[in-house]
Amino acid sequence: MTRFVDIQTLSDLIQAVGIPRFLQDLADAIREDFLRWPEFDKSARLASHSAVGVIELMPVSDARRYAFKYVNGHPGNTAHGLPTVMAFGVLAEVETGHPVLLSELTLATALRTAAMSALAAQAVARPGARRMALIGNGAQAEFQALAFHTLLGIDELRVYDIDPQATDKLVRNLAAFPALRVQRAASIAEAVRGAEIVSTLTARKARATIVTPEMLEPGMHLNAVGGDCPGKTELHAEVLRAARVFVEYEPQTRVEGEIQQMAPGFPVVELWRVLAGAEAGRQSEDQVTVFDSVGFALEDYSALRLIHALALQQGAGQDIALVPPAGDPKDLFRFTSPRAGS
Repeated sequence: MTRFVDIQTLSDLIQAVGIPRFLQDLADAIREDFLRWPEFDKSARLASHSAVGVIELMPVSDARRYAFKYVNGHPGNTAHGLPTVMAFGVLAEVETGHPVLLSELTLATALRTAAMSALAAQAVARPGARRMALIGNGAQAEFQALAFHTLLGIDELRVYDIDPQATDKLVRNLAAFPALRVQRAASIAEAVRGAEIVSTLTARKARATIVTPEMLEPGMHLNAVGGDCPGKTELHAEVLRAARVFVEYEPQTRVEGEIQQMAPGFPVVELWRVLAGAEAGRQSEDQVTVFDSVGFALEDYSALRLIHALALQQGAGQDIALVPPAGDPKDLFRFTSPRAGS
């Protein structure tokens, strides 16, 4: 049987453990898997682009488990009452190919993206950062805010979005976390000024320049999340040239990330090497750092294995016959007759 976790089940699991604990556990799982980087069979995601968005498949495996995620990115979906990003995923046994988990990953993707952002900042941002600018206050904003609050101790947010209602929503949702002070900014420049960490989470599929060189300050860390497909960026090219840039999986980020606007030889560091101690992260107090985040399949693998473990521990979700149950493996035709349901 396959354990099925839908959006309500995952919501219940998160409420049971608490969102700070879930984010911490997820960051720990991602770290553990990134430290096993050479053990994984990795590839860039397979993308099908259209004029209005993209649909992608994201696979990864080690010797024990295989995982994939189906995910879309359609910035215009909000006009139809649909999320910009929707996703589900599967975790399977490599030995048999049997799927052990079918799970929603829309909510989980926002959580794992936030956990990954905070994990990267732990590794390369200036220690002791307490002030963060949050540019783009849409569906992922609260998760980023809480991940940085939980994992790094960020306690002051300066927030900006071209849509005031998105900021209203963010402020309303974060009111439940009084230790996190939220200040509205009238512009990107105002939000960024004095921030030790800047997170950009915009959705528009365009070659945008959300952060420009004159906004940079010594020691600033930029968490660039929104530029995650070809033709979609958030940082001015000169920002990248002024910084030490870290990526998840370089072959994928070259095509989809902020560095798509740079020459092929532009230097970057894969984050797993920093986590493993194989390469330095921040090299000086005043160095500007960028995490060029596009999302990588290994992070979804980590999320799926955590969800599976929690679902089994708490008896959450339901077992479904996603594939034929035990019986004569050579008689698939039996499922076409009435006795198949008996």
